[in-house]
Amino acid sequence: MAETHTLPDQLPLFPLGGAILLPGEFLPLNVFEPRYLNMLDDVRRGSGFIGIIQTRQGSSPDKPDLRRIGGAGRLVHFEETQDGRYLITLKGVSRFVMAEELDTPTPYRVARADYTAFPQDQTPRSAIEGDRTRLVQMLQAWFQIEQVTADWESVASVPLVTLVDQLAMSAPFAAAEKQQLLEAEDPSKRLIAMEAILAEHLTGGADGPMQ
Repeated sequence: MAETHTLPDQLPLFPLGGAILLPGEFLPLNVFEPRYLNMLDDVRRGSGFIGIIQTRQGSSPDKPDLRRIGGAGRLVHFEETQDGRYLITLKGVSRFVMAEELDTPTPYRVARADYTAFPQDQTPRSAIEGDRTRLVQMLQAWFQIEQVTADWESVASVPLVTLVDQLAMSAPFAAAEKQQLLEAEDPSKRLIAMEAILAEHLTGGADGPMQ
């Protein structure tokens, strides 16, 4: 049976560059900025959901421009450290379109979230077809270029659909590439997009890591 949740219309936003959250996956975060500590206090008393959304490069660091599509996550772990930080884990539930940013008195940003474009996100992920061996070989070649290590035994043991989504979140793709993977219609399309991105990186690998 699918795990479904009533998602809030008003979603507190945690803007992050280079981080995405996909449905069914987990994102650990170390929260220390006062405005986001305040946000977590409100979230724990409220809906329990946070929107992870990427910032646009080149915009103001104080109030950066935001991408249009993000991922809503449910707070599933909360821990306060002795120095006042919050260690949390979010579980991705659904992607959302930021319909509009709301004018609120909170120190953090809040959006009206529209989930209707992603009705499949709260259903169980189905197995996908693809050439796992080809994907792993491309990853190994790219990771070697980037000098990144990986647990290849674990890579071999997880279902392909899970592997694709976990790689989209954790592999050292550029922020724009991560956004492309986030916005892919489904994991099958995400795999196609990932292989295209990897092929582009490997084509440039002869001259060193691509930026």
